[in-house]
Amino acid sequence: MERIEPFQSEIVQKLSETGKYLLRNQLAWGTSGNMSARLDENTMLVTASGTEMGNLAPDDFTVCDVQTGKWEGERKPSKEVPMHIGIYQQRPDAKVVLHSSPFYTTLIACSNERIDSSLFIESMYYLEDVAYVDYYHPGTKELGAAVKEKSSEANVIIMKNHGVILFDESFADAVMRLETLEMAARMIITAKSSGIPLNKLPDGTISDFLENSLYKPRKKK
Repeated sequence: MERIEPFQSEIVQKLSETGKYLLRNQLAWGTSGNMSARLDENTMLVTASGTEMGNLAPDDFTVCDVQTGKWEGERKPSKEVPMHIGIYQQRPDAKVVLHSSPFYTTLIACSNERIDSSLFIESMYYLEDVAYVDYYHPGTKELGAAVKEKSSEANVIIMKNHGVILFDESFADAVMRLETLEMAARMIITAKSSGIPLNKLPDGTISDFLENSLYKPRKKK
C-alpha cells in the first residue's frame, strides 16, 4: 500500500475542519469520537488513537487498508478501525464516516427510546433509515461485524450504550446527518420529559416527500 502523506491531502483539512465544527457545536467532545474518509477503493484516512476531534493536526491521521485493516505511519489508528473498514467494505458509496457521542443521541443509545424519522423535513430525509446494534466493547471485531451488517440497510447506526456511527457520500451530508440526528433526539427527549405529544407525519406523506419533493434526490442503497 503506497503511503499517502496526510499533510499533502485536502482531505486532511476537511477532516480537521469537520472535527472543529463538531466540537464547537457540541456534536463531539474530547477524544470520544473518530472520523475517516475514503482515499480510494482500497484505502482510507482515519484519525489516530487518542486524538481530540477539535484539535486535529496533520500528523493525527493514519492511512489504513480498508480490506485488511493494516496501517502505516508513525501514529496508531483509532481502535474503532473495525467499524470504519466494515462500512467501507459493505458500502462502496460511503466516502466519509463519523463516529461520535453527542449528548442527546447518546442518551437515546442508553435507553429504550427510538429515533422517529416522521417528525420534520430533515428527519424524513437524513434519518429515513436508522439501525441499532447491541453493546460490544469499543474496537472489537464483534462491534465491527455488527456495524458492517447493519450498514447494508442504514446510513445511521446507533450503538447501545456507546453513541452513533454514520456515513455519507460527502462531508457536508455526513455532518448534516449527525446534526439532524442530535436535533431529533433532543426533540424526542424534551417532548417526553415535558409531556408534549409529538405530531408525526403519516407514512403516505413521508413516501410522497421522499419520492416527489424537490428537497433532495432520494438516496438509494
